[in-house]
Amino acid sequence: MQTAALNYKLIKKIKDERFDEESLHLYQLFINIGTRDLQVLVIQENIVLLLEDYVFPSLNTNQELLHVLEQLFDAHACLRAGFWKSITVGIKNNKYVQVPQTLFVAESAAEYLKFNAHVSTGHEDFLFNENSRSGAITVFAVNKDLHAWINTIYTNKPPLFVHQSSALIEGVMEASETSTDHSLYIYIDRFKLHIISCKKGKLFYYNQFIVKQFSDYVKYIMLVMKTLNMDQQTSRVVLWGYIGKNSPHYHEFYKYISNVTFGERPAYLSFGYIFDEVQDHHFFDLYSISLIQS
Repeated sequence: MQTAALNYKLIKKIKDERFDEESLHLYQLFINIGTRDLQVLVIQENIVLLLEDYVFPSLNTNQELLHVLEQLFDAHACLRAGFWKSITVGIKNNKYVQVPQTLFVAESAAEYLKFNAHVSTGHEDFLFNENSRSGAITVFAVNKDLHAWINTIYTNKPPLFVHQSSALIEGVMEASETSTDHSLYIYIDRFKLHIISCKKGKLFYYNQFIVKQFSDYVKYIMLVMKTLNMDQQTSRVVLWGYIGKNSPHYHEFYKYISNVTFGERPAYLSFGYIFDEVQDHHFFDLYSISLIQS
């Protein structure tokens, strides 16, 4: 694979020995697409069989993203296959809004989004998915060309499109169901910071922040903790995402937040021993996509 020429790089690939390309009709495919990265997950009956993580180092436009995705899919052994049991596509962007189910009207999707983001009816489609645990509908925008291209690939099995924020909310609410304290849950993506607050399985707060330098992480976390009247010394903070347990960034967190721990893998998924090389707190948003039902 000529990653330099194709403008994508495979960072991680783990394939369980039970994965069989002749059995794709029994597998669920999950694809998580960001502006500069992509993850792939394959599951059979809650058993994780394949995980892949790609980055796109030098993209600036939606057309460049689509071009790289076309090349990646063409070179992949099975992403273009059309006979999966189900296909779910996660979209990672900042064009989203959470709307209470009782107030949601599908025809007003674009109007809801205008409260949170600049939208273009000429270049974007407006989609939504249900968050069963929070009782909300996540409305989000996706580039028209990307949306059409994915639907063209999977004509036999139309994919379910979901938003990263929805997956994270569902995943955190699932993980916090047995927690009795008011905790802060943090997901560190490659280019964003997501902060969620739950107590006894109920959602109190969610937001995402664009991060340009490491000091931004601490600034936004402290701001949210202050807003929620949480104590930086005693309040429990759970951390998922692209951060190492022994990294300088983690030790910097610990200077400001005393009660910080790393989150675990979701209990509803089963991982073979080959996945032990992946840290438990990585890929939480990718795993959580599987909680969202059509």
